[in-house]
Amino acid sequence: MSVDIYWRIGTHGDQPSLRRRVASRGEWAPVVPGSLAPGVRDGRQDGYSYVEHMGDVARASESAGFVGGLLPSFPNTDDPWATAATLARETSTYRFMIAFQPGFLHPVQAARMTASLQRATGGRAVFNIISGGGGPDQLWWGDKVDHDDRYARTSEFLDVLKGVWRGVPYSFDGRFYRVEGARLPEPLARQPFPEIYFSGSSPAAIAAAGRHADYYLSWLEPFHALTAKFDQVRAHSERTPKFAVRVEVLARPTEEEAWAEIARGWDNIDPTVLRGATGDSIGWQRSQSFVRGPVNGYRDLEVTPNVWGGFHLLRGGPAFGLVGSYEQVAERLDELIGLGVNAFILAGVPHLEEAYRVGEEVLPLLGSLVKGHAR
Repeated sequence: MSVDIYWRIGTHGDQPSLRRRVASRGEWAPVVPGSLAPGVRDGRQDGYSYVEHMGDVARASESAGFVGGLLPSFPNTDDPWATAATLARETSTYRFMIAFQPGFLHPVQAARMTASLQRATGGRAVFNIISGGGGPDQLWWGDKVDHDDRYARTSEFLDVLKGVWRGVPYSFDGRFYRVEGARLPEPLARQPFPEIYFSGSSPAAIAAAGRHADYYLSWLEPFHALTAKFDQVRAHSERTPKFAVRVEVLARPTEEEAWAEIARGWDNIDPTVLRGATGDSIGWQRSQSFVRGPVNGYRDLEVTPNVWGGFHLLRGGPAFGLVGSYEQVAERLDELIGLGVNAFILAGVPHLEEAYRVGEEVLPLLGSLVKGHAR
């Protein structure tokens, strides 16, 4: 089985390690008190833009064997469409997985933007559709639609986007969108439609994914929980689904070195992050349910061998990831492939250095056919 493996490109600053929580590269660097402007450190300009850094990460991960990079989208990030267009010329075959919430732009405009990007890059755009979240971040976008209706809106959005992409007049009259005779011009309609990675753990999300997803995308969870979720998606899918998992990775030459890095990060936890996230994300609620009993130390969050549920305490993002030696992390990824996983989005900080580390030390150990790393 051929497996696609993506890397995350940080669109919101970088961290030098788990030992510090502040952004460190380009104009995202922390401002020294008393400095004259953002990006000034000790009275000197940083001299290294974050666009340059993202380009370095894209080139590094492409050369290390990743098929593409995830471009996250949150209130504190650069825009992923603009970033993809900027970085496309820095790479040759690298795909750009654009994360976005459909409710924040019109599907006809999204179709035109994406088809234009496909035409300019030779078809290297991929969608990461996000409908959940809720809470303050959702309101930051000016969006007050409730949880299940967000997935109903996403389903309509994708219906319209696919409809206008056919290049013939398309009309739609739904709850959230209405178009009459809309279509892409012929040169844009010829472009390949992006693969859709669709995330969400609620029944409403799984129902929408069953209609539209090329890949059902989940955060990492204990493997038995992922198996049950995949079975549920299969039962509600209109076509045979493929599966992808988003995985934080901390791999070192030995297991002891990996856990020592976690220990250093644990010693510097910001107490405010222990209160957790807000919002109505079912995926987040699920991730918190897998930790049983009191947490007195970082190893209490290791729910199964090498599967650790504390990454969200050290940096933003999902709770669960893999911690261990290069061989152990590769073994866990191979186990996931055996459960039916067809693609991964891997991540580690610092983004540049860890792209090389994981690409050179972990991917070649995988026993299955991974694009760029057949063994």
